[in-house]
Amino acid sequence: MTKNLILFRHAKSDWDSTANNDHSRPLAERGISAATKMGLFLAASGSLPERIISSSANRAIETIELASSAGGWNIPIDVNDDLYATSSSSVISFLHQIPNELDSVMLVGHEPVWSELTSLLIGGGNVRMPTAAIAQINLFVDEWAGVRSSCGELSWLVKPKILQFIK
Repeated sequence: MTKNLILFRHAKSDWDSTANNDHSRPLAERGISAATKMGLFLAASGSLPERIISSSANRAIETIELASSAGGWNIPIDVNDDLYATSSSSVISFLHQIPNELDSVMLVGHEPVWSELTSLLIGGGNVRMPTAAIAQINLFVDEWAGVRSSCGELSWLVKPKILQFIK
């Protein structure tokens, strides 16, 4: 039995916005386009998760809402402060709390944690997740509480740059 984890890094944010803090920063125009493309890609891939949990940062929420809308997903989206300003070990502890009836979950969050977490879960390497990238990791565990370092394999990692043909 395996669990399926999809990590979605938020799309490109607008550093020139008038947001009064990092948490409130919105997406840039390029980020809006990339989030839409990734939503269409994931719908076409047949790899939609059963549940989505997003960081509470505005740019993460905006990313998943755009992707979900573009792809026509009908998946519950939860927002959780624990996925903002976190660490790989904290995210693993967070995964331990996911109900076992869920076999596939998407987390929407930030760098450098998503790259570090991917590398940790697959037992090494130098994974780099640019903005709006999505990675699918097959976790060889029977329950979420069993997630640990080196328990998975990278099924795929898609970066929005390779989806230039999607408008």
